[in-house]
Amino acid sequence: MFTTELEIPVRYAETDKMGVVYHANYLIWFEVARTDFIEKAGFSYAEMEEAGVISPVIDAQLTYKNSVTYPEKVTVLTWIESYSKLKTVYAYKVVKEDGSVAATGTTTHILMKRGTNRPIRLDRHFPEWHERYMALYS
Repeated sequence: MFTTELEIPVRYAETDKMGVVYHANYLIWFEVARTDFIEKAGFSYAEMEEAGVISPVIDAQLTYKNSVTYPEKVTVLTWIESYSKLKTVYAYKVVKEDGSVAATGTTTHILMKRGTNRPIRLDRHFPEWHERYMALYS
């Protein structure tokens, strides 16, 4: 299974009054890690969007296990949990410097031609991306 790792330093602005990372920031970390995953797989969200295709999140799941505080660093592991021509589910594990898991989660994405609100198939619009994802998922 193809898994990427991305180290993210916790910024002071990401914490709440208690010095703990505010919960919504984990979703931002997921996005940063997913973009890194896609780039390491050889593709680019920017190129997809230039072609008039967007990839909205249709579901996000997040489970918190341990608090993260400033100035810790975390590593976000990312992989494909599920893939079909119409939908991709990315999985994430946020690991603290001491090796404990801070959070786990998934985001589910579809592809749409910008402005249509209708799903499109990855294999028809980006066949190389589809082939690579088939190989990474198997």
